[in-house]
Amino acid sequence: MAKKAESTLKNMLLSLTLIALVASLSLALVNNVTKGPIEKVNKEKIENAVAKVLPQGKEYDLKTDIVKVKTDKGEEEMTRYTATGKDGVLVGKAVQAFDKNGFGGKLTAMVGFDAEGNITGYEILESSETPGLGAKADKWFQADGKGKVIGLNPENNKITVKKDGGEVDAITGSTITSRAFCRLIAYAYDAYNQQ
Repeated sequence: MAKKAESTLKNMLLSLTLIALVASLSLALVNNVTKGPIEKVNKEKIENAVAKVLPQGKEYDLKTDIVKVKTDKGEEEMTRYTATGKDGVLVGKAVQAFDKNGFGGKLTAMVGFDAEGNITGYEILESSETPGLGAKADKWFQADGKGKVIGLNPENNKITVKKDGGEVDAITGSTITSRAFCRLIAYAYDAYNQQ
C-alpha cells in the first residue's frame, strides 16, 4: 500500500500548484482548439447579416472600415461595410452598431441603408434582453412588425419611441430596449453619413 503524503503547508501548496497548472494547460488547450471554429462562425454570422440588410438584387463590392461615433457613453468604434456596384456607384452601407443601455445590457445589430439613407434592414447580432419582452426586438422593428423602421430615413423621420415624441411603437412592456434600439439606429446612421 502506498504511503500517504504528510499534510503540511508545503505539500498542500505543491498540490494546489500542480492542480492549477494542469487546469490552466487544459483551458489553454481547449481555447486553442475552439478559437478557430468560433472565429469562423462569428465571421459567417457577420457576412450573412451584411448580405441580409443591404439592398437586395444588386451585385456589389464590399469595403470595410472602422468609424468613430459619438454615443451617450463617449466615442465608440463601429464597423461599416460600404457596398458599391460594379460601376462604382454606392449601393448602400451596413453598420454594425450597438447601444450599451439595453435593459439586459449591450444590444448589437447590423443595420443596412440604401444610397439615399433609407433603412433597408437590420439583424440583431447580440442581445441579453428579457425573453418574451426585449428579445422581441429581432422581429418587432422589421417591415412586418408593429414598430416598423424598415423604409424610414433617420434624416426625415424621428426614429425614437412614441413615448418620447418619435414615430416608433415601443415593444410592449420593453420601452428601455426599444429606446436602446432607436439609439443604435441613430449611431448606425451617424456612421453611415461619415466620409
